[in-house]
Amino acid sequence: MAEKNEKTFEENLNELEKIATELEKGELSLEDAISKFETGMNLSKECTKKLDLAEKRINILVQNENGEMTEEKFEVE
Repeated sequence: MAEKNEKTFEENLNELEKIATELEKGELSLEDAISKFETGMNLSKECTKKLDLAEKRINILVQNENGEMTEEKFEVE
């Protein structure tokens, strides 16, 4: 569960998209661009961390040979 001051995945992603748009415009000074890039990299790491945690929490239901439903951990191939 997210702490009070911790941003949600969606909030981080929205901020990351805004930063990408600003950087793509090319209107920032070098220092501002570097600062925005660093912020974006940190946001990207946070998003990745949240996605990894979500993936670990996902389980899938699988029907075995006997027709019974069992729960298994979700794994990316």
